Amino acid sequence: MPSRPGIRSERLAAQDAFWRGSGPSLILIPPAQQDLYDLDNYPAKFRSPRLMWESEIRRAEPLIGWPTDGLPTVRPNLGVIFVPAMAGLGYRLPEGSMPWPGEPLEREAIRAALGADIRRSETMRLAEEFYAIHRQSGMDEVAAYHADTQGVFDIAHLLNGSAIFYDLADPGQAEWIEELLGISLELYLRATRQLKAFLGEPDRSMIHGHGTSQGVWFTAAGARLAEDTATLLSPAMIDRWILPVLERAAAPFGGVFVHFCGRHPALLERLCALDAVRAIDLGNPEQYDSRWVLERCARTRTVLYSRLAAEAGETWEHYAQRLAGLVRETGARVILRPVVFPRERAECAAMRDLWHEWTQC
Repeated sequence: MPSRPGIRSERLAAQDAFWRGSGPSLILIPPAQQDLYDLDNYPAKFRSPRLMWESEIRRAEPLIGWPTDGLPTVRPNLGVIFVPAMAGLGYRLPEGSMPWPGEPLEREAIRAALGADIRRSETMRLAEEFYAIHRQSGMDEVAAYHADTQGVFDIAHLLNGSAIFYDLADPGQAEWIEELLGISLELYLRATRQLKAFLGEPDRSMIHGHGTSQGVWFTAAGARLAEDTATLLSPAMIDRWILPVLERAAAPFGGVFVHFCGRHPALLERLCALDAVRAIDLGNPEQYDSRWVLERCARTRTVLYSRLAAEAGETWEHYAQRLAGLVRETGARVILRPVVFPRERAECAAMRDLWHEWTQC
């Protein structure tokens, strides 16, 4: 188990059992509705690891002792530019928004990124200081996790801009695409390894909160990838360009947790079919039929770590019972981030207990 003495051992044991295929599916019930990110005074928080940590810990503290299967978590919330900025990509910090990437880099500037000192880059130094503040806080009940590393193709898109789509369509640019993805892969690997070193985390496992204030111990996946841009590609392009580099990114970490936004059923099916993909999150679950998604995950024994859409006017009892029924019928293994949940602690405990009863295997 992770060396996190303040984290409740029974939650870690339950998560370990879940990944080994025993016990019920898990449910991550929040104490209250919460915006995805705390954007109040965000530019100041971005520049100040102390302010960033204070913001993150305020969101995580209510999870300590809360009736949920999740672990309280925090991270340096530095946005999608975390890795590209290490390569020299500029960015803007508008009020009320996450960072916006600047102008794409020229090819020679992208090539030069391989010479960058990742450890000394601005965004990595901000992350390092955040983790140091958390260690010194004594808040052992809360686990720190990776900043947003994105995924290899997403990094390539941020560095190269929309030109990447024209180059993908031009057979004469295949050599450049290979080079660009190789550079982006190297940046992803270096950044992920450095974060894990700061956290004292093994290569092949991790605690990850996936942008939220509660997360999960992944016992056989040491990294996360977000590949939103891949939803703009055809299945043939996904097969040629996305999947091979994703497998290379996963190899040092024993497996990966993958997220993507948008609707792309072919991408979901291909990710499920990869042995390296341990779990998948859908950024837009409302765009899919829940049964269809659970069936695909069950066939490949891929964990669905995700929200799932509610029906109009659905109560938390009906929502949990309906989805638990689908979990039982399909045989899927699920870590549910419910979109409908009660307000009161006692009812949240009841929801968790019923979910466990209904999904016990």
